[in-house]
Amino acid sequence: MANIKQQIKRVRTNEKARLQNQSFKSSLKTAMKAVNAAVVANDKAKAQEALNLAYKKLDKAQAKGIVHKNYVARHKSELANKVNELK
Repeated sequence: MANIKQQIKRVRTNEKARLQNQSFKSSLKTAMKAVNAAVVANDKAKAQEALNLAYKKLDKAQAKGIVHKNYVARHKSELANKVNELK
């Protein structure tokens, strides 16, 4: 454990940020799973609604630096293709 006052503070703030990022990542994954569940249920309206929420969370995660931009692009494309295949 650090014995420098500033480093002790950094350890505390890093842990707080880690927990917030972990929570946000979890909600992001839940939003993406909701899209997949709606696609499996063949519910176009619900899938589109869930897709909008997933897009919002993906964009916010990228803006916060939680995930890489290619991760966001890949998942947005994958989810959009699944929803667009529904009739």
